[in-house]
Amino acid sequence: MLDSVALLTQRLRSAGITDVLSIEPVTGGLAATAGIAQRADGGSIFVKAFAEPSDDAFVTEADGLDALRELGGVATPDVLLAGGDLLVLSVLRPRPDSAAFWEQLAHALAFLHTSTPHSRFGWHRDNWLGRRRQVNTWADDGFEFFAQHRLLRWLDEPRVQAALSPADRSALEHLCARLPELLPQKPACLTHGDLWAQNVLSAADGQPALIDPAVSYMWAEVDLAHLWTTAPPPEARVFFDRYAELTSLDRDWRLRMPILQLRQHLAVIAQFDDDWGAADAVRTTLAPFRRITRS
Repeated sequence: MLDSVALLTQRLRSAGITDVLSIEPVTGGLAATAGIAQRADGGSIFVKAFAEPSDDAFVTEADGLDALRELGGVATPDVLLAGGDLLVLSVLRPRPDSAAFWEQLAHALAFLHTSTPHSRFGWHRDNWLGRRRQVNTWADDGFEFFAQHRLLRWLDEPRVQAALSPADRSALEHLCARLPELLPQKPACLTHGDLWAQNVLSAADGQPALIDPAVSYMWAEVDLAHLWTTAPPPEARVFFDRYAELTSLDRDWRLRMPILQLRQHLAVIAQFDDDWGAADAVRTTLAPFRRITRS
């Protein structure tokens, strides 16, 4: 198997980009191989590939980046090339972990969520969350959409079947049936769909910029939950306070985060041998929904 630099070099040459002098691998992503390529003219590009090419994963990722920028006003990298086996983007800067930066992100995300309301849940095409297809079939009911396409869809994945017991699966189904009781009814809006701290970088002007989306029209709090539950730095505290203020969140929003984050935990279990505690988090969240059996 090719190492990361050789794989990216091969894909770039196949795409007609032959002036690359060196590639520095980039870590942080979980599903793809990525690096910063230095070109003969002194410029640099970000390159990303999967070991096994996909028909449309990078095409739909590029579509998501365009949507975030054009519809939601969020800074994203420029898409230079998007094909079945390679994505080439402009280079962003590392994220500064300062309170000021995270407050800027709160304003950017609040604008994205409040300026893009939609009458239905879904997206005009399926896309990808990591290396698994994300089904975005349009639906009028957000609870049904979230249950079917964001939670229950993971139960057939082999790693999820191995990680969750029949009681866990039953508890998830019970939780899904009770979603209208557990979550407030809220409208759909454009969401990033995979918004953990590693997918927040900085544009050249210092503004927050987002990468690696799995966009859809969904509940805004799905994005919030991913940031809340994936150990953002201490400086991010101001983000949550300011976002809650800008979007008029009720005081109970924190209590909803574990339920909304089930989707991401299940996706991690489905795709990686090391789930970084995701299965334990799922079982903890599902514990109140286990049916009590009496002899």
